[in-house]
Amino acid sequence: MAAIVLAALGYFVDIYDLVLFSVLRVSSLKSLGVADADLVSTGGLLLDVQLAGLLLGGIAWGVLADKRGRLTVLFGSIVLYSLGNFGNAFVNDLTLYGVCRFVAGFGLAGELGAGVTLVSELLPKDKRGLGTTVVATVGLTGALAAGLIGDSLVRSFPLEGWRHAYGLGGLVGFVLLLLRLGVFESGLFERTKATEVHFGDLRQLLSPPARAFRFLRVILVGMPIWFAAGVLFVFSPEIGGALGLPEKPTGGLTIFWAYAGVTVGDLTSGLVSHLVKSRKRVLGAFLGSLAGSVVLLLTLGGQSLTLYYWLMALLGFTTGYWVLFVTTAAEQFGTNLRGTVTTSAPNFVRGTAIPVTAVWMALKPTLGTVPATMTVGLVCIGVGLLALWKMDDSFHADLDFVER
Repeated sequence: MAAIVLAALGYFVDIYDLVLFSVLRVSSLKSLGVADADLVSTGGLLLDVQLAGLLLGGIAWGVLADKRGRLTVLFGSIVLYSLGNFGNAFVNDLTLYGVCRFVAGFGLAGELGAGVTLVSELLPKDKRGLGTTVVATVGLTGALAAGLIGDSLVRSFPLEGWRHAYGLGGLVGFVLLLLRLGVFESGLFERTKATEVHFGDLRQLLSPPARAFRFLRVILVGMPIWFAAGVLFVFSPEIGGALGLPEKPTGGLTIFWAYAGVTVGDLTSGLVSHLVKSRKRVLGAFLGSLAGSVVLLLTLGGQSLTLYYWLMALLGFTTGYWVLFVTTAAEQFGTNLRGTVTTSAPNFVRGTAIPVTAVWMALKPTLGTVPATMTVGLVCIGVGLLALWKMDDSFHADLDFVER
């Protein structure tokens, strides 16, 4: 039980720090002297730097989780992302801002995968879905905290509020580090470590081709979530303006309403998966619903700011299959590669926001903001559904096996 609670709290801090840039993008960049016309391009570049950190960190922490253990990653990652966010409170130029976002992203990459791997291996198969649901649901409320605290601090301290928000995230991370001192390693990992197999070998993810495609399918199923997080959530003020809203949505309120929906969605998807005894069917239902919510947001969202926020909450709800995606990643692979996959796959998904955002920005000048967003979103969801079609349902999988 202690492992579930501390993994959930770790994911809370992880999500708080991860989405904080979306909340503070406009206020922090203006404070550093960035012109209004450059807020989107500069913000997009910094987001890509953070995502690059997540991508590289996902690989490094994943390998470490299988070679040295899940707890090593849970301790190391929280130290690194706490330092990154605490340092972000003191930057005075865009170069250092980017360095801190990269460091924070690299550290954040290890938290969720290691936590879910540890919880999945500690619980029996009929309970592990519920355990990971608790981790994800509690953790995702960190985004609500980021939205409320970040927005409140920016309103109260227009020039320095963004610095206080970053500093708070770093301090909370260090407090959580102390609470983790009593957590024990996965017994399944310890038993498997004594066998004659390779641990955390990236070459095993690429060969044979069937295993490589298994890994790729996992990533593509999660990709639509980060189309929403990397485009619709981050650039909500610009999208709201393109829809014709007289008052643009704020980053803080967008994050609050979107992640309120995500939190409820993750709780719902986890519980429904437990009830129907299937991961695949629930993943398909949420992907289909996500397509519908994107269409509703981009066709009706310009009617009023209130309706826009409600539709953003609906959109968030339909992306609430993150817990199922990460749990499925853990269930698809053996113990000697489980940490690598479960830690790297979510960060490869986050990394897909780099090309997705680049394509979105490239299409905007010719198609317009709203048509470009609709096109990119529906293509991402279509690819996710195709990948899911070929995936095995892992609800009943026994995790006591290895990849050879």
